[in-house]
Amino acid sequence: MIQQSELTAQDIRETMQSVSQEHLPLEANGYVCTSAMLYDVLMKAASENISIDAACRDLENSVSGNRMRELLNGQLSTEKLNLYEMQINEALASQLPHQLLSRPVEAAIDEHDEPFYGKTAELRAFTCRSKAKTGTSRFFRIISLYVIYREMRVTLAVAFVRPEDKTVAIVQRLLQCAERLRIKIKVLYMDRGFCSGPVISHLQEVQQPAILACPIRGKTGGTRQLCRGRKSYRTRYTFTDGSTADIAVVATLVPNKEKRRRRKWMLFVVIGIDWKPKTIYRRYRFRFGIETSYRILRRVRIKTTSRNPALRFFLLGFALLLVNIWAFLRWFVARIPGRGPHRLDPTRFQFQAFVSMLRRAIEYLYGVVMTIPMPSLSIKS
Repeated sequence: MIQQSELTAQDIRETMQSVSQEHLPLEANGYVCTSAMLYDVLMKAASENISIDAACRDLENSVSGNRMRELLNGQLSTEKLNLYEMQINEALASQLPHQLLSRPVEAAIDEHDEPFYGKTAELRAFTCRSKAKTGTSRFFRIISLYVIYREMRVTLAVAFVRPEDKTVAIVQRLLQCAERLRIKIKVLYMDRGFCSGPVISHLQEVQQPAILACPIRGKTGGTRQLCRGRKSYRTRYTFTDGSTADIAVVATLVPNKEKRRRRKWMLFVVIGIDWKPKTIYRRYRFRFGIETSYRILRRVRIKTTSRNPALRFFLLGFALLLVNIWAFLRWFVARIPGRGPHRLDPTRFQFQAFVSMLRRAIEYLYGVVMTIPMPSLSIKS
């Protein structure tokens, strides 16, 4: 894609604009506010991790925040949430290097929760209950499929989760997205939140090689009864729902408060893989870097108190799209010249540089507020 000798801030903006206008549902055809301005304001807000209203007030030649919210709420409705999910997934998959589609890759599925503190019933209907953290037990939840190839990690598909959705149905949807793109997953990594009988049975049925972290339950029975001895091993185990799977029991040594090493057990459900337990543990820790993507997502998440659930889900997907565009451009910009496999320089074109250049391109185009009018003071004699 990039044939020139340098990547400019305007190139970054135009790439994001092209993908957004081609795949995402938002548009504006007003005399002042256009589709380009709509996405520019969203990119400005995301690049600074601020609200849409704050971004509009900062840009000199932008429409007001009220007008922007009116356009967004008028086009995003909860009845079309599945359509928005499909459109965002098309945008996420549109910027994948062709090398990613030509060979088996490793992937991970994980969930991400955004805290919700509101009380309105219409919003709570789209939130999922979970263990209390950050002062709430209600969250807007997304589950994403994250592809890992060489030194590039990109989100391939995302699912907007509603309280009534079954986890196994979400996993099926994400794997179908990979199948439609003809991406073959060599190994699928999943955390302990997905370790359930229906998910394990589905992965066994479709013969998808996978490693799932398995929670240790029970006082003396359950999976805790496997944590015995001094060495790591593999065994067959039948869960309480009747599903049977291979379990890798890994014995690790970690320091305690007195800096003495104690044995800590880790359990993994293994499907279609013949690796040794230590290899499974090492590969799971090394490859399951999806949380890094979510930390970057928080860096470009647009702040909002909107009562529109569709807008909240859309803004999370938009943040993931920004991260994907950065990963795609970095694939070319940060490449280390030479023979052999495609390698990236980790110090070149970091995410902060991408965000800063995108923000500068938008500010150069629209101008920024540089003065604040002072109130006129009348002096009485």
